Amino acid sequence: MRISVSCSRAAKKSVLRGATSSQKRHIMGFVRNALGLDPPPSPDDPTPENRFHPWDQSPSPDLRERAATIRTMAKCPVTGKEINYTCPKSGIPTHHSREAWEKDLDYQNSQRPGILRKVNIYEHDLRSGRAFPEFDFPAEQDFDRMVNLTNWDLYFYTRGFYSMDTEFQLAAVTKMLSYPLTIGSVLHQFSPYSLNPKGPVTLEGLKSLAALRYTLYPEQNRKVATAARNSPLRVFILGARAEAQLPGHVWKQLQYLYPETAIELHFVGPECYFDRTKREYVTSSTPIVQRIDESLSLVYHTDYFHVFHEAQDFFPYDPYNDVFFTFHPGFAAPESRKQWMDKTMAALLETKCAIFTTGFNENDLRSDVEAVQSAFGKEVDLLMDPVKNVFNSTKWELNDTNPQEVYQFNMYIAGFRGKRYHAIEV
Repeated sequence: MRISVSCSRAAKKSVLRGATSSQKRHIMGFVRNALGLDPPPSPDDPTPENRFHPWDQSPSPDLRERAATIRTMAKCPVTGKEINYTCPKSGIPTHHSREAWEKDLDYQNSQRPGILRKVNIYEHDLRSGRAFPEFDFPAEQDFDRMVNLTNWDLYFYTRGFYSMDTEFQLAAVTKMLSYPLTIGSVLHQFSPYSLNPKGPVTLEGLKSLAALRYTLYPEQNRKVATAARNSPLRVFILGARAEAQLPGHVWKQLQYLYPETAIELHFVGPECYFDRTKREYVTSSTPIVQRIDESLSLVYHTDYFHVFHEAQDFFPYDPYNDVFFTFHPGFAAPESRKQWMDKTMAALLETKCAIFTTGFNENDLRSDVEAVQSAFGKEVDLLMDPVKNVFNSTKWELNDTNPQEVYQFNMYIAGFRGKRYHAIEV
């Protein structure tokens, strides 16, 4: 009996201590909220310190494999020899030896070590196994709330996304959403890109965008029923690879910007469809259709655009209903220029529809635009001057064959189309 009383008293004291502790936590939480203080950080929260590991000693096998790939394929910028030394600032193999690393004053005095360090910690964060609440995307927009496309922060806020307060969260989410938001920000009636001379959009560009917006906002622009009213907007993405592998709910964020319009996304290219069960790119003689819902469909065409154009599979083209995007196409790159500038670009310009293209940096994009203009001359109308993309990915990427080269997806954007001639009275 004495033992049971003793246990009862101990349990009571434990409950009282727990209650007191709970009250203290509640009071401290109330004080923090009242003073606007942030809650104490969790040890699982990503920081530059707990996400930094040298790649050749990484806890992630695939990052150790990437380090080995760099050592095999890349060359030291100082000696021209193989890379055997890992930069202690970035944790990524960059030079042949410590002596070469120390002699490379251009590297030491630049921002590259800091950017490479970001590459390192972003890649480790994605493989950390932490919870990613930022991937819980919002559904349709309330009709009494307006989406703001001025920048990433205002877009996330007005769309009701999870509050992304760290660079890690932004890097993870903007890499995925850069593709649908790049498209959406160009076509939207409240686009952040304005008309020349204050903005990059040319007069011909405004004409093309006005036609597309006529379709995207039917309730504002058409009071009577027409055949075109029920036609979906066709967005063609040529040379599709990584963007074609994005899940449907990511692309749905594009359609949420235009709740009154059905959208068909047509991914075109030999590597546009990746079979996850076979773990390889597959081809199909017929389009592969993935219907997300009644207002969004993903369609995969596993060949080059000019093949379908010559077969008239996409005919008729309509500047009110069709628009083309190419993400990092490499029009001017030696390894892909002939592939683009032969039949594909000629077919693309024949559509007379708007074409928008992105690049990893300004020089990359300008080279692509100049390649098109030099090859087709006066047959090209410039719709949008090369400009920094408001919705570029904030995640830094690394070229494994040249670890000195870093980039961000969709950093710059421009637009053009095949020239449309005005009717002349005779």
